[in-house]
Amino acid sequence: MTPDLGTLALVSDSFVGPNGLAFSPDERVLYINDIRRGHIRAFDMLPNGLLAKQTDRVFADLRGTEPGGPDGMKVDVEGNVFCGGAGGLYILDPKGKKLGRIVHGQPATTNIAFGGDDWKTLYFTTRSHLFAVKLNVAGLPVPTRKSG
Repeated sequence: MTPDLGTLALVSDSFVGPNGLAFSPDERVLYINDIRRGHIRAFDMLPNGLLAKQTDRVFADLRGTEPGGPDGMKVDVEGNVFCGGAGGLYILDPKGKKLGRIVHGQPATTNIAFGGDDWKTLYFTTRSHLFAVKLNVAGLPVPTRKSG
């Protein structure tokens, strides 16, 4: 989208089921999950705010024999990526290495958010449940509008 909101441009049409996106803390990398292909792709960003298309890469493969696919995605202040995947919710380091998985026993993770006064509570939903987990690292705060 141009700054004057007058022109919308297609950035990529190579996804089968794009279902979430998130930026790295420094906004130099854009992560996009593709639920149908079972992976997260990453793109470096150009100074003008567009994707450096030649940097397109698979960041993490979240397929498996258990139900669920890449859905919901958030990043913490250290650049770790949280995303639903086969069999639970995955925590990935900034290079895509799997640090851990929260196995919740539900068919799919459907959304993720950070909250709490310190942004260290990870909330996530499945098709029928809401969960909360206290973490040691804060999520990236969502800008809020102050009243007054």
